Amino acid sequence: MATIKKQSGIGIGFLGLILLSTVLFTTYENKILWLSLSFLLMTLGGLFYFQTIYGKPLPGIKNDGVWFSSLSSRGLSGWILGMGLTAFYIAIYWFPEILGFNSEDKSSGLVALFDPLSYFLNGQAASQWFLYGTLYTFAILLFGVKFIWKYWGNRYQLFRTLSVMFFQLCFAFLIPEILAKLNPSTPYFAKDLKNMWPLNYYFLDEWHLTNMITGGNLGLFFLLFGLGMIFIGSPILTYFFGKRWYCSWVCGCGALAETAGDPFRQLSSKKLSVWKFERWMIHVVLVFVTVTTIAALWSFITQNPEMSLLTREQFIGGVVLFLFVLMTILFFWKKNGLEKDAKYTLVSLGSILILSLCIQGFSGQNNILFLNSYSFQKWYGFGVGAAFSGVLGVGFYPFLGSRVWCRFGCPMAAILGLQQRLFSKFRISTNGGQCISCGNCSAYCEMGIDVRAYAQRGENIVRSSCVGCGICSAVCPRGVLKLENDRLKNRINPTIYPLGNAMEVNS
Repeated sequence: MATIKKQSGIGIGFLGLILLSTVLFTTYENKILWLSLSFLLMTLGGLFYFQTIYGKPLPGIKNDGVWFSSLSSRGLSGWILGMGLTAFYIAIYWFPEILGFNSEDKSSGLVALFDPLSYFLNGQAASQWFLYGTLYTFAILLFGVKFIWKYWGNRYQLFRTLSVMFFQLCFAFLIPEILAKLNPSTPYFAKDLKNMWPLNYYFLDEWHLTNMITGGNLGLFFLLFGLGMIFIGSPILTYFFGKRWYCSWVCGCGALAETAGDPFRQLSSKKLSVWKFERWMIHVVLVFVTVTTIAALWSFITQNPEMSLLTREQFIGGVVLFLFVLMTILFFWKKNGLEKDAKYTLVSLGSILILSLCIQGFSGQNNILFLNSYSFQKWYGFGVGAAFSGVLGVGFYPFLGSRVWCRFGCPMAAILGLQQRLFSKFRISTNGGQCISCGNCSAYCEMGIDVRAYAQRGENIVRSSCVGCGICSAVCPRGVLKLENDRLKNRINPTIYPLGNAMEVNS
């Protein structure tokens, strides 16, 4: 009977998805009816399926059969889903005309089906980005319900899931659209109100800065709010709560990974070689977005001197001084908090950047770092903003796990990770005497951390990559792991003997 119920739920949900997809090949006159019917069927099918699996089970988190399911173990279903998601992201970013979008005339197909909802929220016809934002938000809400059902007995999981659902629905979707409708003549600048630099890599681009400065009181508010979150709000919140305040409670990328990506969290690699590659990769992206932002600000100051509070020379001098102070702090004051590869990489890249800025910045050239800002923005937007975060970051859920982007590419995760490692009160404490080495914690860590190795030694987990999702603690049958905010002193307590694959435990 349970199998029939699950199959019925899947069938109803797929029927809604098929109805939604048929507009790629035909046109519906009553768009409101077909759009509503499609979402209703997908919602009912999903809820029916989730209730069958998690509605009336015995207490405890059910991950039964994840390595026997074709979907969650890189089987045929997983490959079909992964290729479908990848194709959708490629169409969204580079071939929106396949979905019916037309920038010069009235759109058709799947994009046009969302016109009624778009006109209702923002007063304009739908674009491929409105289509994407609607489906993205719907996925987080629907699979968020599934996640809550699955982890019903865990208050922490309920809190953070409701949090990401709220922030995605309100701050990322509804409020920006409504603001656009209420301010039709105001230049565009509000897309996702909870995103900030460097995840929002265009925040300090010339066009975005110009739109905020010329956007009246609303634009000025968002400019000051964004800067305040970057330099004040984020460090303070990370100090008290670790990077989880953003990565697991607020961020839209994390929201999708935690809800829709939950069936694939066990696919993240825990190899030491992958961990080392992760550390290099994510910090290279952070340097890339920093260089891109410096070039964009240089372009803004050059093209709009009347809007800038700084001259070009003052800007370069300020950037050089900031980077020098930052490198000095990381290398000397916090020298015991980072491994040698991290310290010397940061200092080397910082020195090269400072030297390049000095050579070109004070030479009077219009370009900086030997290229114009548009080149940096184009490369970053294509390679990182689209291909990495979207196509690879979501399309490869069924192949590489749900946090590929967060582990290897997100510059926001890199900055928050450095702050968490160096001066946050957050840690996951362990009680090694209770550990039975079942491996659940490591298996379901989506960030690829070998949690069991820490637990066996009774060592606190203070990893820059940890997003504080708490799943390792939730699936532990012995209560070995505990998420804590405590004093900075002695939070890093490495043991003197190696165990498992954790020969390097301080990263």
